[in-house]
Amino acid sequence: MHIHSTVVSRLLFRTHGLYKLLKYHHVTSRMGDLDSTREGLALSQVLDAIHSFAPIELAASWDNVGMLIEPTKSKLITHTLITNDLTEDVMQEAIDLNADLIISYHPPIFSPLKSITTRTWKERIASTCIENKIALYSPHTSFDSVKGGLNDWLAGAFDLETCKPIEAGVNPENGFGRLCTLKVPVSTADAVTIVKQRTNLPHVRLARARRQDDMITSIAVCAGSGSSVLKGVRADLYITGEMLHHDILDAIHLGANVILTNHSDSERGFLKLFAIKLRQLLGESVKVSLSLLDTDPLKTV
Repeated sequence: MHIHSTVVSRLLFRTHGLYKLLKYHHVTSRMGDLDSTREGLALSQVLDAIHSFAPIELAASWDNVGMLIEPTKSKLITHTLITNDLTEDVMQEAIDLNADLIISYHPPIFSPLKSITTRTWKERIASTCIENKIALYSPHTSFDSVKGGLNDWLAGAFDLETCKPIEAGVNPENGFGRLCTLKVPVSTADAVTIVKQRTNLPHVRLARARRQDDMITSIAVCAGSGSSVLKGVRADLYITGEMLHHDILDAIHLGANVILTNHSDSERGFLKLFAIKLRQLLGESVKVSLSLLDTDPLKTV
């Protein structure tokens, strides 16, 4: 298969080590893309599939979710790219893949844009989507809230006896955060290992509680930024991406150990499962790819 030269240049070397030729399983050609043989689906059909998993009504009232950019002329969706964050690197990846739709877990447009110029990176992303007729959708907190979603994935690393939302919605099965009890207690060191394995991280940060008992019988989970959801919750262990310094002090004085993974590192692994789910829902009509350039900006060095 002929590969476009701009794709080859990105395949040969990337300083962050994420592009390697043998691992780039969704290489496509701008001139002879295999996606051209796919039937494609209307954008509305793809959205129906997403909403069958996580209805948009489950999102927090403050959030900016749903369709963020929609082409004025309808076109069939043949290739969808999923990412945790839509950075400029991922935007270029979408163009190289001939993606028609980007599903960005975090909404790249949150605060209102007063202009669409080349001045800021978010304006450039919006402009690039419009120029290339790429639709942009963000599920964000609807994925956090839904049963079987992001927080259940993170909590599910443990052998759970019970698990319920910390902030339940109208349907008690959905809601923000998870408060769970374990079938068998685990040590703090074992809990750290479990979280590392679930998030595929070599390191996490740990704040130890001011108590003698090292065993964990209950966990409180909030992917992303957990300060507000976890505040005051009674559990042996908090698991989240990031918390404010003084909230961590409050937690350890309350008797909770705290594990921090970095914000998006507590979320990104779930998107692999969602990609599999979306492929099942859409069938062969739409190709679903997971970004290889999406990564948390913070690294432990």
